[in-house]
Amino acid sequence: MRTCNMSHYLVDSMNPFSQFGRFIGLLTTSVLTLGCSQSVDDYQHVTPKLQLPSFFQGSATAVGVMHNWKGQQQLHFSAELCGQWQENRGDLYEIFQFSDGRVDKRHWQLNVDANGEVSGTAEDVVGQATGKLAGNTLYWQYTLRIPSENDAIDVEVKDWLYLVTPTEVINRSTLHKFGLTVGELTLAIQQKDANANCAEFIARYQATTRTIPLAPMN
Repeated sequence: MRTCNMSHYLVDSMNPFSQFGRFIGLLTTSVLTLGCSQSVDDYQHVTPKLQLPSFFQGSATAVGVMHNWKGQQQLHFSAELCGQWQENRGDLYEIFQFSDGRVDKRHWQLNVDANGEVSGTAEDVVGQATGKLAGNTLYWQYTLRIPSENDAIDVEVKDWLYLVTPTEVINRSTLHKFGLTVGELTLAIQQKDANANCAEFIARYQATTRTIPLAPMN
């Protein structure tokens, strides 16, 4: 899952769509080549094995960087997380602090079935996120609704998570509009205490106010 809400900065970089429009113009005058895409099943035998109820249990921290469509660093951020599970159903709470002073948060409600299929919902996700676990990897995708000045923008997110040690995950996310990549996120997540009680963190989450309110879902 993508453990960060970078949506406001994507809107800023589009301004609101002027830079994106220039990007489309550049692409239409370029020769596009197609390559083979990766499949999560390619990593079925890679270890250590990623199990969401184990890795996202208890407390964790994260740091990351957001790049715009030109590959330029847009901002950096840090995050605190806390997760709690009942068998294969979990709640993951996240609070983000951005380098420009903004604050955001997200509450994922997650489900993992016996075949490694993953689904989830969150306040700013349209419908349901869906994906699959294989080996040390999770791939999933979802539609993120971005608040803008007068309306909202829906962006497709493709999310890859790789467990590189038993307590560390590297997360690479790409954001897409009209089939084109408009942003990219790199995130490192470290599990801190799998036995941590999330009650205090959830209270802090509930007391945290987003700098920019959520866009309406209707």
